[in-house]
Amino acid sequence: MQNPSNRFKARLREATPQIGLWSGLANSYSVELLACAGFDWLLLDGEHAPNDVHSVLAQLQALAPYSAQPVVRPVQDDPALIKQYLDIGAQTLLVPMIETAEQAVRLVAATRYPPQGTRGVGSALARASRWNKVGSYLQEADSQICVLVQVESANAMKHLREIAAVDGVDGVFFGPADLAASMGLLGRPADRRVKECILAGIDCVKQAGKAAGTLASDPLLARQYLHAGAHFVAVGVDTTLLLRAASELADQFKSQLSTLAEAPQSATSDAADANRASDTARNGRR
Repeated sequence: MQNPSNRFKARLREATPQIGLWSGLANSYSVELLACAGFDWLLLDGEHAPNDVHSVLAQLQALAPYSAQPVVRPVQDDPALIKQYLDIGAQTLLVPMIETAEQAVRLVAATRYPPQGTRGVGSALARASRWNKVGSYLQEADSQICVLVQVESANAMKHLREIAAVDGVDGVFFGPADLAASMGLLGRPADRRVKECILAGIDCVKQAGKAAGTLASDPLLARQYLHAGAHFVAVGVDTTLLLRAASELADQFKSQLSTLAEAPQSATSDAADANRASDTARNGRR
C-alpha cells in the first residue's frame, strides 16, 4: 500500500491556480455533495465552524474518493491538535493567526517527524498510515505534508517576508476579514485598502517563491487576486450559498402570496359572471 500523494501540494509547486470553497456546515454528507461540484479544494473549517477531530475525520473519509482536495483549518497552531489531524489523514493544513517567522518555524516542526521536527510517532493507531499498512509512511509522510500559514493582521503583514521565507511553509493565505478588522475596517474585507494590502502581500509571497491564497466571495475581486498571481483562492462559503439560495426562494414565494391569494377570488368571480350570463341567455329564450 502506498502513501497517498498530496495533489494540492503538487499543483502549488506547478503554479497551477486552484479554486476552492469554504465548508463550515461540519457535515460529511454536505461536504461529499460539494465534492461533486467541481472545486479543486474544500476548506474544512475547525476555527469558526463547529468541527472537531471526529467530524473532520468523517469529512476526510467522505472526500477520499473524489478529486476535490481537503484543506483542514485547526482552531490554532496547537502541536497536539495538529498531530491528531495529521494522524487521521489530513495532509494540508491552513493554520490561522500566524504572526511571526518564529511561530511559523514551530508550526512546520509540529508537522515533521524527528529529527526534522517534533511530531509524535503513533502510526500504528493512525489512519494516515493505514494503520501501518503503508510500510514507508514514516519515511515519506513529511514530503506529502503541505503547510499553509494564515497571515491576517497588520502586525503579521510587517513580518510577511520573513514568514514566507520559512523553510517548510508551502503557502501564505491572507485572511481578509481579520486583516480588515486589524486595520480598523471591521466588517469591510472588500475595502480598497484591504485589497491593496492583500495584492502587495501576494506579490511579496511570489517573490519568496511560495504560493499565495485568499478568500473572496466577490467574483470580480477573486479574479483580481488570481490575475495578481494567487494560486489558491476560495470563491465562496457553503453556509452563505445555502442561506442565500434558501432566502431568495422563500422571498420569491412570500412576495407573491397576495397575488396568489387574489387568484382564486378572481376565478370565483369570473365563474359567477359566466353563470349569470348563462341564466340571462336561458331566460331570454323562454
